[in-house]
Amino acid sequence: MARIREVFEALPPDPYAPGTNRFRRYSHAVYLPWKDELSWIPGTPDPVHGTVTDFSQGEDDPEYPRTRRVLPDIPEALRGNTLLLRLLRWDIEQVLSLKNLGRRPLWAGVHLIRLGVGRPGQEAVSNPNCLHQDGGSASTFTFAHLISRTNVTGGQNVIATPGSAGLQPEDPWADIHADFTLTDPLDGYAVHDHRVSHYVGPVRAGSEPGPGERSILIVGLAPYVPQL
Repeated sequence: MARIREVFEALPPDPYAPGTNRFRRYSHAVYLPWKDELSWIPGTPDPVHGTVTDFSQGEDDPEYPRTRRVLPDIPEALRGNTLLLRLLRWDIEQVLSLKNLGRRPLWAGVHLIRLGVGRPGQEAVSNPNCLHQDGGSASTFTFAHLISRTNVTGGQNVIATPGSAGLQPEDPWADIHADFTLTDPLDGYAVHDHRVSHYVGPVRAGSEPGPGERSILIVGLAPYVPQL
């Protein structure tokens, strides 16, 4: 866990949202069930970040509809981290238990996100800042694992109906399934993205001296679909 936290502490700012106090890295991997083999996909060379990976939430992201984005890759040294691989494989095992998914390659999007605030009054905002879906196929599943939460308030998770996408949780017409806050390391949740919308609220500095942060690992899994 210590090595993972070190990487989170050094995450670069979100290049598409300056001033939001959001920091992140992202990489792709493919899992072959018949070989029990997980392979990270190399990123594209980049003069600033070393390598980057394409990232898109498709038309379901109201802030960047149909926009191609690239994000800095997860460092090579972290890709072999024992805890990170255990979490990935646990998520994969849950998906493989579903009908027919054990006979196809699985595509994984692995996302490191830190919301960090340095002083009272600061706010760090997730993306999109509303109830939303992650896009992709109807077989996309999203897993979240809290890495750390220090000296912050807010950051509540909300799960709602698909029809609530684009709304704020407090909107009276938002149809909420669950409202909760992850507080302890490795707390988490999972959703079948096609069946729900979800949201994480802004975080703000807590009452203790010094900075605050909320760091989370997000894993999106879906059957790999070849494009020929």
